[in-house]
Amino acid sequence: MSQSSPRVIATDLDGTIVRSDGTISNRTVDALARVERAGSMLVMVTGRPPRWMKDIATAVDHHGVAICANGAVVYDLHTETVLQTREIQPDVIAEAVGRLRGISPELQFAVEHPTGFYFENRYILGRWDAEDFGGVAVGAEELVSRPGTKLLAFHPDADPDTLSEKAVQAVGDIVTVTHSSGRGLLEMSALGVTKASALAALCTEHGLVSDDVTAFGDMPNDLPMLTWAGTSYAVGNAHPLVLAAVTHKTSRNDDDGVAEVLERLFP
Repeated sequence: MSQSSPRVIATDLDGTIVRSDGTISNRTVDALARVERAGSMLVMVTGRPPRWMKDIATAVDHHGVAICANGAVVYDLHTETVLQTREIQPDVIAEAVGRLRGISPELQFAVEHPTGFYFENRYILGRWDAEDFGGVAVGAEELVSRPGTKLLAFHPDADPDTLSEKAVQAVGDIVTVTHSSGRGLLEMSALGVTKASALAALCTEHGLVSDDVTAFGDMPNDLPMLTWAGTSYAVGNAHPLVLAAVTHKTSRNDDDGVAEVLERLFP
């Protein structure tokens, strides 16, 4: 490993290295492979659940470790197995859902688990069918009856930034609230669980610190990681809050902005 190369590369997936058409370019795959060849640690840090990682693992030839569900799950891309989970307990889920229903009766809820998710019968994601994503429709009581890695709340018409602000005021003392889809979809983890908390714990296990990390992202759920990392990059298509928070900027995801940087860092 070159002395000038970062010891850890941490990158978000969707909107950062995954293009708008859902693919990862050959250029980006080659750039990611350079990281591990150089002896550095490669960490995919995503809001995706583990069950959405198979195509990513295949695309990157099973390189690296993944932090999924915004920090709630650590997933080994080499073996495609869950290594660790940090779940929201049922009583907290029930309390959060109750408070959020007070914000808007139009909110629809689902609870993520490492292998699937449960959703209210009225949970609709527009062009997406929840059942197609491993979902099981349940009643309100069953929805909050078991632990989960992520609580989801969807509003079909709300501005995501405004909705997130209201949710933080309502439930920010019992869960961690964020969003990443560009729609009115809130993502909530156990209190204190973020991409940054999971990445910091992983780095500590390997004797590494924040200054060893170069991170890439595009949406508000990346902000904890980007502000924790010693060096941070926003892709050109990033949310305004992300563009304002990082130490560096690169090209858009569709123009292989992360690869552009990695090719300089790992020549």
